[in-house]
Amino acid sequence: MAVTINDIKKLRDMTGAGLSDCKKALIESDNAAIIALKCETDFVAKNEKFVNLAKAILDLAMAQKPATLDELNALDMDGKPVTEQITALSGITGEKMELGAYECLNAPSTVVYNHFNGMLSAAVAFNQENVAEDVAKAIAMQVASMNPIKATREQIPQEVIDEELRMAVDKTRAEQVSKAVENALKKAGFNPYYCATEEHRDEAIRKGYMTEEQVAEALKLMDETAKQKEANMPEQMIQNIAQGRLNKFYQESVLMEQIYEAGENKETVAQFLAAANKDLKAIDLKRVNLNVD
Repeated sequence: MAVTINDIKKLRDMTGAGLSDCKKALIESDNAAIIALKCETDFVAKNEKFVNLAKAILDLAMAQKPATLDELNALDMDGKPVTEQITALSGITGEKMELGAYECLNAPSTVVYNHFNGMLSAAVAFNQENVAEDVAKAIAMQVASMNPIKATREQIPQEVIDEELRMAVDKTRAEQVSKAVENALKKAGFNPYYCATEEHRDEAIRKGYMTEEQVAEALKLMDETAKQKEANMPEQMIQNIAQGRLNKFYQESVLMEQIYEAGENKETVAQFLAAANKDLKAIDLKRVNLNVD
């Protein structure tokens, strides 16, 4: 969060720039980065050379701020591209290695939280400088545990929203048809359970609960009821219910709209941040989980 003399010295050692220039660069652009250097066994993962290479690549990413994983792989490290340095160590250990992920954030203030010995990392960007350390860490832990897609609703791609709404509408329509069919079956004296699937209908015939003629009658009733309901669906009601489902998607998937899990009052993350500073907001996030391929 705050720029320290060690941060300034580290950047100076990497870039050769003056102390004042390094301090200015760090103040103007607080950068957070996550890398995932992959190997095949825990034995190699704990090897000092492997750990040092991972740290060196992370330091390089912090200093150079590449935009993509490909750009990071191509950066010069002691006269060789990062990929060649990884390949060289891979030849020594006998295990395949690669950079499996790289994420970075640039904002007035950032924080990174590592969980499970670095197997799960989360980074969060804020719209203000000097965010209280406990507040920032709490939100990073929220990202690690609750896995939001984006920090704000506006950052979710429109195609994702459109697909969520389409699925919500389809699910709502299907539920309305199912409810109408169930009510029609009950009104006609049929047990909806034994009419639901072919397997259930066969069971009903086998146990003597229904005759084949009754099954045929029930199937006809189900088909007619479904078609009638689909033709007379209350569209506004469908849209209202679907919109409610979309809002639930936002509440589960958007960091600022999630319930703050460490709180006691069911407040949202936005409310938690506002309590710390009325204008404080999380504006971006990154999450890398090495337990997921």
